[in-house]
Amino acid sequence: MILPTGHEPDPPLPLLVTGIAGVAGYNAFRYFHKRHPGKVIGLRQVNNWPLRGKGVVACNLEDREVLADLFDRYQFAAVLNCAGNCALKSCELDEALAWRTNVYGLQTMLDVLSSNPVRMIHLSIDLVFSGADRGDYTEADVPDPVTVYGKTMVAAERLLLSARPDACILRISLPMGISFNGHAGAIDWIQSRFKKSKPATLYFDEIRTPTYTDCLNQLFRTLLAADLSGLYHAGGPRQLSLYQIAQVISRVGGYDPNHLMGCPRVNAGPMPPRAGNVSLDSGKLRKALGYEPFDPWPVDEAFVPTHDQWHRERPAGQPGSPDLLAGILYRNPAR
Repeated sequence: MILPTGHEPDPPLPLLVTGIAGVAGYNAFRYFHKRHPGKVIGLRQVNNWPLRGKGVVACNLEDREVLADLFDRYQFAAVLNCAGNCALKSCELDEALAWRTNVYGLQTMLDVLSSNPVRMIHLSIDLVFSGADRGDYTEADVPDPVTVYGKTMVAAERLLLSARPDACILRISLPMGISFNGHAGAIDWIQSRFKKSKPATLYFDEIRTPTYTDCLNQLFRTLLAADLSGLYHAGGPRQLSLYQIAQVISRVGGYDPNHLMGCPRVNAGPMPPRAGNVSLDSGKLRKALGYEPFDPWPVDEAFVPTHDQWHRERPAGQPGSPDLLAGILYRNPAR
């Protein structure tokens, strides 16, 4: 039975959260570590030394010996696998790196787990699709990624579905929340350009379904404690282009609108390839839960762009500031 948000039982503990350098993993680790101090471990890559603190452990997932030692030491009852290299250009230029971090690391973990009854949630991505068609992809649509990153994420999905049919795979879109270094997320990168008075060029025709990490964290909590298995789309209810997302950040943050540039993705050049409308239909997940797990990003309709020059409008009473951005774009004010 899956209960409405706010009534979820605690997940099986101890809990391992992998990929905490990414936005989804970082925010999930902070959320669970605060709720269950001493019972949650977060994994980061060995070379990512700036990311440290209580509960943070350095371990590359493909390092079988170290990973096995961690499972022996902590006896994890659940895994939230957020690991993966999502740097599109890096994956295109180094396919071996992409396969090692996005597929072989998962294979190593599955080998270590063997047949142990560990609850597992695995994060995939909307970029398993090309976006060449209509968007609103469902789980029945056949993946057709245009990037190496997308191809490796499809391979990881198939590996997990075959090896652990009791696991739950969530295809997410853009997770909207803070990152540990101020550069890892969509908000972080765009805002960092605006803060430095540098231009940021985003695409009119790459469409995503972003979600607040606050909503994702509560969903993870629910599903870790449940027995839902298989593949589910976990995109938010509002479709936005990358350009529109940057418009929101410009206006809410109070930044100079002249620093936002827009173009169609055909003008982006061949490296890395860009997907189109990869918006996700999350109806299957809503039906399984019995409720809508995601508030739209941004939650306030007043901050949703209505035309391509909307970010230049600064109505009275909406001056915009980095503090406002932190309060309503990084965090979900409805929760």
